[in-house]
Amino acid sequence: MANKPASGSSPDVILDVIFEDGLLFLAVRNIGPAPAHKVSVVFDNPVVGIEDREISALPLFTNIEFLGPGREIRTLLDASASYFARGRPTRVTARITCYDDRRRRHARVITHDLEIYRGIGYVPKTPEPKGGVSR
Repeated sequence: MANKPASGSSPDVILDVIFEDGLLFLAVRNIGPAPAHKVSVVFDNPVVGIEDREISALPLFTNIEFLGPGREIRTLLDASASYFARGRPTRVTARITCYDDRRRRHARVITHDLEIYRGIGYVPKTPEPKGGVSR
């Protein structure tokens, strides 16, 4: 017998922005208690990141067939300094849609203001020396 989510439980999929060590990531996350099917993210405007690549056109945002509860898939947007130096838009709005196990459609719109990350200081990680720990 297959495990089915409890009655009333549904996926809750969001688009998150993650700032980590001076890098900006976009993450599609299922923060709900049930799996999400056929997840798609449609942006109000193209999101262009590292190497002038249109990140919003990645297959990641077109159709994720299955995203389990508590799972996320993320991609690098850009280094924060580079993103802001190129004058990229700081307001990102996305419409996220998915379906639950009963084929019911769920949708939400999320807006992020990347401007909040502009002034955040960080300490870049330094790579460990080759051959292990130096003395």
